[in-house]
Amino acid sequence: MASGRILIYGATGYTGKLVAREAARRGLDVVLAGRDAKKLVPIGEAHGFETRAVSLGDAARLAAALEDVAAVLHIAGPFSKTSRPMVDACLATRTHYLDVTGEIDVFEALARRDDEARRAGITLLPGVGFDVVPSDCLAAYVAARVAEPVVLRIALAGLGGGASRGTTRTMLEAVADGLRVRHQGVLVRRAMGSLERHFDIGAGPLRAVALPLADLASAFHSTGIPDIETYVVVSGRIPLLLKASRFAAPLLRLEAVQRFLSARIDALPEGPDEAARESTRAGVLAEAESAGGQRAAAMLETPSGYAMTQVAAIEAARRVAEGLAPIGYQTPATAFGPDFPLECSDSRRTDL
Repeated sequence: MASGRILIYGATGYTGKLVAREAARRGLDVVLAGRDAKKLVPIGEAHGFETRAVSLGDAARLAAALEDVAAVLHIAGPFSKTSRPMVDACLATRTHYLDVTGEIDVFEALARRDDEARRAGITLLPGVGFDVVPSDCLAAYVAARVAEPVVLRIALAGLGGGASRGTTRTMLEAVADGLRVRHQGVLVRRAMGSLERHFDIGAGPLRAVALPLADLASAFHSTGIPDIETYVVVSGRIPLLLKASRFAAPLLRLEAVQRFLSARIDALPEGPDEAARESTRAGVLAEAESAGGQRAAAMLETPSGYAMTQVAAIEAARRVAEGLAPIGYQTPATAFGPDFPLECSDSRRTDL
């Protein structure tokens, strides 16, 4: 294992290219990897990085590609399909694993492999992008300020600026899967659009609708809080559309419909341009409550989602590759502490 060397898999995608550029800016020891050599080589040449074309379906070649790296930063989604073969390869080669997933079931699947990771002496750390670095670390921060918290609520705001094709696909899958919350430690289903709250994120009460965000998994492992709900601040007709989506969900799960929508997503722009990434900010609010009514709340203002992801992901990978994180299954908060967003990005935290 080469101490400090990072392999970025999925470097030809929108987020992968942003992360590769940030790694080059920092002068890190990086190898770029992916399925398509024709797309991969120009990116490697632009940054002076070695490239390795390898399919996730070729276990032997994938393991060989990891033999001289300390950590893999996996950016090739959808992670529900791609994370397992990469994790298998990392366990076989004793290579640390990180990804930028926002998929609840991927977090849960990796948590179940904690014992395997500890035996191999590696770190399994999903969610080192905007999903879920700011929210996970803020959840840990407010949970520590309440004696025996039993309820956690997280709300996201300011998510404008557009989404990449990969993120759009993930969002579509989430809507098709329906709403989930965590109740008494267990993930349970609710009707989409059935939960609403108002949160004050510095500009008066704002309407928010519950959506199944990855913090339902990550924040549970970070804090141990049994009841967790996740929200997104919305406006206009979005709450009505979410309620209507519960009737469309079975249709959205049909293979023919998925192919149709995937083709439409392929026709979209690759992702937000630099002006959009740099001109927008995001806000995260977290509040924890005890059974006796004690409450703590805080807000975290961060760069836009993709701007946050490119700095948080590569900083997390650097720390893990240099042996600066615990082994086994981790979340951003358990790996680096609640102040990690403040340390790696232009973020500001305010107690409420």
